[in-house]
Amino acid sequence: MKKADKVAKVMGEYKKGELHSGKPGKGKGPVVKSRKQAVAIALSEAGMAKAINKGIKNATDKMKGK
Repeated sequence: MKKADKVAKVMGEYKKGELHSGKPGKGKGPVVKSRKQAVAIALSEAGMAKAINKGIKNATDKMKGK
């Protein structure tokens, strides 16, 4: 499954009201109501959060002249 497909799947769960914030297999946890939280979960599950955070860190380093 491609990363974009995984993000689309998770956001579809959010739209249907089926996205939970708990760990898989450890109980479901509360339903996600915030779109920002849903995006964060989607990027995390797709493995894209690290790449995005790394890019932001590098951009801020360049602004500081490092």
